[in-house]
Amino acid sequence: MLRIYGVYKSRATRTFWLAGELDLAFEHVPVIQARKLADPLAPGARLNTRSPEFLAVNPMGAIPSIDDDGLKLHESLAINLYLAKKHGGPLAPKDLTEDALMTQWSFFAATEIELNALKISTANAEGRLGTDAGKAEADAVSRLLKRSFGVLEQQLAAQDYLVGGRFTVADLNVAEIVRYAQPYQPLMEEHPHVTAWLKRCQDRPAFKAMWQTRADEQE
Repeated sequence: MLRIYGVYKSRATRTFWLAGELDLAFEHVPVIQARKLADPLAPGARLNTRSPEFLAVNPMGAIPSIDDDGLKLHESLAINLYLAKKHGGPLAPKDLTEDALMTQWSFFAATEIELNALKISTANAEGRLGTDAGKAEADAVSRLLKRSFGVLEQQLAAQDYLVGGRFTVADLNVAEIVRYAQPYQPLMEEHPHVTAWLKRCQDRPAFKAMWQTRADEQE
């Protein structure tokens, strides 16, 4: 049985979404981020990323992690690539070339987009994106993202999805990173093919189901 450690309001969304796409049965172990608790090591504290029980699974104390019949695996993008390839189907690579491209796009998003996109997501979550200071911060960040978004725009101008002309784990991994920048409309409007692609990804039933569960999650 696949066990997924993490909460929906975390990078674990990527793995929960993929599990939905693959129709995988799994046990959910709701490990919350330690920063959300006043004293994560207090007696009776919720299971969190600093709990000894979880550190025995992932010594880095980061979510998500999985235990797949004894295989403990960390890092959300690696987890998703593994699960897609294990279970096959259209989300998985059909050959070595597609495997390489799916890995490339996943790493590209992690290294070239995620850090700056998270700044937009954080400003939005903290209610600063509607302020002059927040808009100035997002504008500065968006300038740093234009090159990588431009690469995605060029790729998606020629095809609906990143690899193989179909929705794959590469699209899922990259979409969940691009989502962090989604609240800043000027950046999205400047890249219409990226925006249309992201909508296609987020219109999928498995994404919508995951997102509803995320919205209903009690912190």
